[in-house]
Amino acid sequence: MISAIRNRKTFDSKVLESVLAYLSGERLTKLSARFAHQVFVPFAAILVFLMLWAAGAQQVQTSLGELPGPAKVWEQGKALYGEHKDERAREADFYGRMQERVDKAIAEGKPQERIDKMRERQYTGKPTFVDQIFTSLWTVMTGFAIASLIAIPIGIVIGMSQTLYQAFNPIIQVFKPVSPLAWLPLVTMVVSAVYVSDEPWFEKSFLNSAITVTLCCLWPTIINTAVGVSGVSKDLINVSRVLKLNWFTKTAKIILPSAIPMMFTGLRLSLGIGWMVLIAAEMLAQNPGLGKFVWDEFQNGSSNSLARIMVAVIVIGFIGFLLDRGMLSMQRSVSWDKSAVMR
Repeated sequence: MISAIRNRKTFDSKVLESVLAYLSGERLTKLSARFAHQVFVPFAAILVFLMLWAAGAQQVQTSLGELPGPAKVWEQGKALYGEHKDERAREADFYGRMQERVDKAIAEGKPQERIDKMRERQYTGKPTFVDQIFTSLWTVMTGFAIASLIAIPIGIVIGMSQTLYQAFNPIIQVFKPVSPLAWLPLVTMVVSAVYVSDEPWFEKSFLNSAITVTLCCLWPTIINTAVGVSGVSKDLINVSRVLKLNWFTKTAKIILPSAIPMMFTGLRLSLGIGWMVLIAAEMLAQNPGLGKFVWDEFQNGSSNSLARIMVAVIVIGFIGFLLDRGMLSMQRSVSWDKSAVMR
């Protein structure tokens, strides 16, 4: 028994010595430095920014009053979320009452036609701020997906042929810097002329915004994909010739894996541009979304409008950051170049 107690004390003392050695060693220093670099420094920078914002806002007077500071913006952010919850509660009440009427009609033996018409009635409440966030995300992802499906094959073909690259490069360089504000009137007229239907699948305002995003997302993906494909190691190309690989196999097994880092660089740039373009497109096309929300609040001119616009600005920036991080995570999952994600 005494021997077991001594052994336990010896073990505890060794564990304590190991912990103290670890805490006093180089590893703790590295962990502390890493924590300070990744957590403390960004937190301190955000805190300084909020303090400067709060102090500077008091010095700016607008036609709608004092420029809102962080506290006012936070208050309006909570108010917007509260409005969303209230709207969803009203929607649930509407469908609850509608179901009661349908059940009553069924019990009374009303015609099936009438019951079906009752079921087809939809809640017509206005979209909330949260609803408009999801609308903007749906619009930008639609435009980005269409642009990617067009741009990646074009970039691959151009990158594999110097002649095609020389042929398409002037066109790309001419259309790449065109503003979305220039594309939108053209898109609007074309959609109005071509998309004519009594029962349209999509609203014209949605198509106008999505197609404008597509046109502005094309060019970074085409350019970076072409550069990535043309920069594939000549040794790998020679290996494919020795193995007598066909065009499809060479593209799938050699070209694409080597070009993925540059391709994702183009996709990240395109998604960032598309998100910025969308806000302007929604303002002009009056498509429900964050852009329209900002424009409506600007036109509203209430005492809370500035704070609500700043809430939208912060949300737009935060969503843009999350979209970029999402693309980085996707690149890490499919690319051989894991270090590129951490830059």
